[in-house]
Amino acid sequence: MTVPPDLKSVTDHPELRGADVSISVVSHDQMGLVVHLLDGLESHCRPVQIEVILTLNLNESLSFDPGAYSYPIIVLRNACPKGFAANHNQAFTHASGRNFCVINPDIRFSSEPFGNLLACLEDISVGAVAPLVWGKGGNLEVTARRFPSPLKLLGKLVGMGWQQDYLLDCDPVYPDWIGGMFMLFPRRVFDQLAGFDERYFLYYEDVDICARLRLLGYQVEICTAASVIHHAQRQSHHDFRYLSWHVGSIARFFLSPVYWKLKLLQTHGDDGRMRKP
Repeated sequence: MTVPPDLKSVTDHPELRGADVSISVVSHDQMGLVVHLLDGLESHCRPVQIEVILTLNLNESLSFDPGAYSYPIIVLRNACPKGFAANHNQAFTHASGRNFCVINPDIRFSSEPFGNLLACLEDISVGAVAPLVWGKGGNLEVTARRFPSPLKLLGKLVGMGWQQDYLLDCDPVYPDWIGGMFMLFPRRVFDQLAGFDERYFLYYEDVDICARLRLLGYQVEICTAASVIHHAQRQSHHDFRYLSWHVGSIARFFLSPVYWKLKLLQTHGDDGRMRKP
């Protein structure tokens, strides 16, 4: 990956080495949410050595002092807005950690999740891991899913909605894909994948990358011993742009070589996952 020419950093940090986790956060004029997230990391995640790469995707001012936190914060400012994939891939070029974590700014912590998540990644067959994600109302969100199909999407369209595809009352759980609000990858695996596919501007980047993990033989895991809270922002439900991006991403996935290779793998009765010795 190369750093785009329009990248501008507004902090001057020395080269960082050896963090356990590099965390990528993208703000779309969401500074209030970002500050709550940073404060949560400060309060709950001190046992783990972290660094944060914060990307400002729109023109906004910092309302906090990056030097006030116990962990390094690298701030990147885009000259023009980028999509989900491009923003996190850009952040990865600045990451020094042995693991790379993508987190939405509306994630909250009530405990330290990274210790248990990193323990899951000690299994070299696991290419990505996520915690349980609870809604702010106390409901367990549907983040562990089977790969989408046109039939499943049709069911959602006629009002069947998303249902839990997996029982999450045991550990470990190996779903087909996990939601992009919180994904933790070993650095070597994210690099092997060449990151997210930047042809997806928004939506289905998480489906695509988990499908590519499967094709490479990796498992995706939900760690039920770790949990976070998702203070979901739903304004996108009322914006036609988001609907158009969503529909476009669905079409791109179903027409992609990744999807058809995945279907071929499933047809042959082999899910492509690495076998444990």
